[in-house]
Amino acid sequence: MLLTLDVGNSQVFGGVYDGDELKTTFRRTSSIRASSDEFGIFFRTTLRENGLEPESISMAAICSVVPDAVHSLRNCFRKYFRFEPFVLQPGVKTGLRIRYRNPLEVGADKIANAVGALHSFPARNLLIVDFGTATTLCAVTKDKDYLGGIITCGIGTSMSVLESKTARLPAVEIVRPDEILGRSTVESIQSGLYHGTLATVRALAAAVTKEHFGKDKPLLIGTGGFGSLFQGEKLFDAFVPELPLIGLRRAVEISQKQTAPGSV
Repeated sequence: MLLTLDVGNSQVFGGVYDGDELKTTFRRTSSIRASSDEFGIFFRTTLRENGLEPESISMAAICSVVPDAVHSLRNCFRKYFRFEPFVLQPGVKTGLRIRYRNPLEVGADKIANAVGALHSFPARNLLIVDFGTATTLCAVTKDKDYLGGIITCGIGTSMSVLESKTARLPAVEIVRPDEILGRSTVESIQSGLYHGTLATVRALAAAVTKEHFGKDKPLLIGTGGFGSLFQGEKLFDAFVPELPLIGLRRAVEISQKQTAPGSV
């Protein structure tokens, strides 16, 4: 079985694949200081709590926007699982043509999302919105060209900034408000966070579609920890929370084909 890990600035999102079947998913708070032992004990315990034996894991695939975590994760899998993990990084073949001026700048999480979306929705132009620590939008063509992206402040990060940079605004629960106009400070903040993010994504998606796709309208795919908040808004054509894990599994398959005997 394959253990897939999307390591973000706020959370580690993981899942276990048995072939094409996603057996389980889990999340834990990210920590750049987590040791290989802390990761190893966490993974083995989490697997067992979900009815899976650690010995059944034959490979792990990692995409990470936290470089310091990769070292600990490599050592974790060497020590606790006895194999070298697959790391999605520059130089790994994915089938994408990166149109960034410097392709090395594209985050591994964005590559995983793009590979996962192309695998799940083949032969379609795609806009991928990831609601994480940052809210990102990436454009990918049906011909597997990664055109570029947009990075803006995530909804949780926006709340933290409001709390830390103002004297009287409190931290609030991030929820979908019942009305657009708040009738208390808390409700007003909640409305601003939610509807501000919603309006931003809609406007950016419309602008990218007009500039890069014209009449060949792309599918809008949502993912990320805060994405489920917006499922009732008819914002997405599809919401796929496990999208980076799908991309990691597919990247492993592509890499294995590249290195198979007789491959070219």
